[in-house]
Amino acid sequence: MQITGNITPDNLMSLEAYSKYRKTNKESILAHRKLRSVHLGENMTLQFESEMTVRYQIQEMLRIEKIFEEDGIVQEIDVYAPLVPDGSNWKATMLIEYPDENERRRELARLIGVEDRMFIEVEGHARVYAIADEDLDRENDEKTSAVHFVRFELDAAMRKAVLAGAGVKLGCDHTNYPAHINIAPETLASLAADLKA
Repeated sequence: MQITGNITPDNLMSLEAYSKYRKTNKESILAHRKLRSVHLGENMTLQFESEMTVRYQIQEMLRIEKIFEEDGIVQEIDVYAPLVPDGSNWKATMLIEYPDENERRRELARLIGVEDRMFIEVEGHARVYAIADEDLDRENDEKTSAVHFVRFELDAAMRKAVLAGAGVKLGCDHTNYPAHINIAPETLASLAADLKA
């Protein structure tokens, strides 16, 4: 999968080429996605996106929907390309996961605003709260969504610290979901590759 820094119809694979590529590379892409997944508490996962994860998502959508016309390809790029980090931030798909439907309904009502209470804390620096759902609002007065898109903007000093090996904590300080975790070193190494000094 070609990583170019800019996803365009010209640098995506054709459906035929992707089908061949997928057979031999799916496991390594899924391993990359797994490496960049951080579980926060029992019911929340943040899937930190990269150009590779976003390219994979676009190629999968094109394959599943059998999209090969340029207009359709451009639409998929427009939906997913904004999730690629741009050197000063980390972007993630945030999943709130409750297997039982009744529990999920109850908890999503209790977790209104949770996406705005997500934070990253680089060792020695103040917390940075998520900028959530920039494309559209994903909650109402009754409940929040089970899926959110969040962005964490890191200033130059924070990026420099991460690149120098500082620890990073992911957390949530919502009243009904207080949780935090130190991001594992191997995951943090992958995330650090998204940053520019």
